[in-house]
Amino acid sequence: MTEATPNVDMEKLVSLCRRRGFVFPSSEIYGGLSSSWDYGPLGVELKRNIKEAWWRAVVRERDDMVGLDTSILMHPRVWAASGHLERMSDSLVECKNCHLRWRADEVKGETCPSCDGELTESRQFNVMFKTFMGPVEEDASVVYLRPETAQGIFVNFQNVVNTARKRLPFGIAQMGKSFRNEITTGNFIFRSREFEQMEIEFFVKPGTDGEWFRYWVEERLKWYVDLGIRKENLRLRPHGQEELAHYASMCSDVEYLFPMGWAELEGIANRGDYDLRQHTAISGKSLEYYDDATREHFIPYVIEPSAGVDRSALAFLADAYTEEPDKDEVRVLLRFHPDIAPLKVAVLPLSRKENLAAYARDVYADLRREWRVEFDDTQSIGRRYRRQDEIGTPFCVTVDFQSLEDNRATIRERDTMNQIRVPISELKSTLSAKLGGEDLFVLPPGGEIWKVEKED
Repeated sequence: MTEATPNVDMEKLVSLCRRRGFVFPSSEIYGGLSSSWDYGPLGVELKRNIKEAWWRAVVRERDDMVGLDTSILMHPRVWAASGHLERMSDSLVECKNCHLRWRADEVKGETCPSCDGELTESRQFNVMFKTFMGPVEEDASVVYLRPETAQGIFVNFQNVVNTARKRLPFGIAQMGKSFRNEITTGNFIFRSREFEQMEIEFFVKPGTDGEWFRYWVEERLKWYVDLGIRKENLRLRPHGQEELAHYASMCSDVEYLFPMGWAELEGIANRGDYDLRQHTAISGKSLEYYDDATREHFIPYVIEPSAGVDRSALAFLADAYTEEPDKDEVRVLLRFHPDIAPLKVAVLPLSRKENLAAYARDVYADLRREWRVEFDDTQSIGRRYRRQDEIGTPFCVTVDFQSLEDNRATIRERDTMNQIRVPISELKSTLSAKLGGEDLFVLPPGGEIWKVEKED
């Protein structure tokens, strides 16, 4: 059996993201800030589409889930109760020669990975970002930037039960920024100190947690496959007992074959009743659930699927990256699923002559009411096609001089470069069907196959 290899190396991917406006180094004009990234015009659309696809799948299309958006700053006792103040730490070693710092579990051997220098003894380093609330920096005003979104859900459990009127089993979903002062970062947007999470806390009756844990492992793996990630680039890795977090009785990672190798894309954990029980004990406020069918009071168990938006974006970018022979050159394209593609359609007039450009602008104005659409009238049509391929646009609509006579336009599909010519009046409905997955050559009324021998 051959070992799987990554789809693309990181250098190529970073170059494409920088060149095409997906991701830029943060504060670049000042030399950048380590492990901090800004999402450009295409990157922000990709992230929004990933979050929208997640929210649609886990909230809007289900009747057992509600949403929440909690504060980044929380009462410091939240983190005492959750165990983060005591346990949210990594073992740190420092090189006595070059003074680089490393997580102890990432160092193979007893010398510095950078210069082979001698390392210090490991010491614990809390990765929570500390700040101060109010004008005076004193202990009484210490607060922390949240290291996860989960605790905001747990402390609001009773509020949601009382207002949403959901019965177990049900879940609460949240997306938002989290912050961890990681000792070592890197691999582009895979690990950074500021990141965005998509988390679910799914509350179940004790005794049913094993069944629901298996359900969510399968459900979350399927979500990535449904959005175009190739199955061979995904795997499940159950945690051994020695690596389980203090709150978890079991956990499995959905791993992806990133450019740097297999790594965690999403974790699904059985947190039991740890969090609700801890917050009940520390706050003195009951977070029990009353089951009116059985007349029981109990603290629910929790299954937590936790995904990173940034890691998901990196996985979708890496998996979509494709190189194909193109005469004497190489055609680079991003085979994004239409749901997450930053642009859905590009409108390309064959010429910049005034009458044709105005006609194409009208087509563009109509389509952008439905989707994120780009208008591009610079360079040759072939070069414009290649640019749209490289940024992952599923369909291009070309308006030519014949369009002025027959009110038809040509739709070109990214992956196959197949084309059809359809009436302008059918353009919106045809694109809607194609973006929904219908085969390109299932023609609308009045449509015809339109073969172009050469793109130039």
